Amino acid sequence: MQKLEMIYEGKAKKVYRTDNPDLFWVEYKDDATAFNGQKKGTIDNKGIVNNKVSALFFELLESKGIPTHFVKLVNDREMIVKALEIIKVEVVVRNIVAGSLAKRVGLPEGTILPKTVLEYYYKDDALGDPLINASHIAALDLATPEQMELIKETALQVNEIMRDYLAPANIDLIDYKLEFGVHKGEVILGDEISPDTCRFWDKTTKEKLDKDRFRRDLGNVEGAYQEVLRRLSLA
Repeated sequence: MQKLEMIYEGKAKKVYRTDNPDLFWVEYKDDATAFNGQKKGTIDNKGIVNNKVSALFFELLESKGIPTHFVKLVNDREMIVKALEIIKVEVVVRNIVAGSLAKRVGLPEGTILPKTVLEYYYKDDALGDPLINASHIAALDLATPEQMELIKETALQVNEIMRDYLAPANIDLIDYKLEFGVHKGEVILGDEISPDTCRFWDKTTKEKLDKDRFRRDLGNVEGAYQEVLRRLSLA
């Protein structure tokens, strides 16, 4: 398979065409951003960790019947994925209060939610990916009601699978972001699942093992990312 011209460069990844129109070639970067790009930096080997961790999670989900865009790893930093027409709705699944939710609802971080919370955000960097609801999604024609029902059901299934998988690694799944797209008429899971897009806390110490270490200048960012990969590799 040949890697052709780059068609997209985002905050964390570069996407290239291939000589197969149904497949894209994704390269994970070490660049780090936070607060809608207001804070920028680099996390050494972040791209390698996110590539490998995403592949582990995609393979896990595929084994449980969740269709994803993942095809195969090319090397430590790159993977082949199915070409998607991205649905411009980001789905955030929350199990424990953290980040923006703590500010919005006034509960302290670490509060266990009695029921899993699903939130939807409009995928638009220029607007800062604002929080939206089902009415907005319908009015903006971002997805059909049938697609959103499937996305909701899939997001909740992913939650149960990932929480069960992370428990033996002594990791709490606090919250995470998912993105979906359409491939040959089918809605499937895309983007990545990594310490960039999930909040992972050590179950015992509550130490943050994710991008919050970069956002909040907590230090040892590279070590936290590597620790997640190490624990998952042993799972």
